[in-house]
Amino acid sequence: MVDAAATQALGRELAARLLAARVPEGTGVPPALMLQGDLGAGKTCLVQGIAVGLGIAEPITSPTFALAQHYSGVLPNGTPTALVHLDLYRLEQPAAAEELFAQEEEEAGELGALLAVEWPGRLSALPPQAWLLELELADPANPEAGRSAALHCPTGLNGPG
Repeated sequence: MVDAAATQALGRELAARLLAARVPEGTGVPPALMLQGDLGAGKTCLVQGIAVGLGIAEPITSPTFALAQHYSGVLPNGTPTALVHLDLYRLEQPAAAEELFAQEEEEAGELGALLAVEWPGRLSALPPQAWLLELELADPANPEAGRSAALHCPTGLNGPG
């Protein structure tokens, strides 16, 4: 079980792993990260950790109402980074979720950005090369009781299969 600080630390670690898994061979676009979990499970908390790992200094907030947020940062070695944070929670129609996802995926590709997507279950299918992180609260009535995290990524990429 992990708390908010551990969830953010996991996000920092994931940022490095996703950057290392860029296609082609560490130079292109990182794989998308799909974040699954109930309300309050820590999805935005995890993205806050990812942002720190990408050298993004500005505050990361949930894009539930904005639907998408774009951030830029710089790694300690001077390499520029970018993050597109997408939240599909309010899009109950799969067609609307698919359209927004396609737009933001294209923009993330153009920016070389890591794309983090909350509520990917709104899509009809997950992208085949996406990583999936499932977050689950230990006690849904008490978010401070901790959470568990399970990471799934496509075989052959920099992470567990």
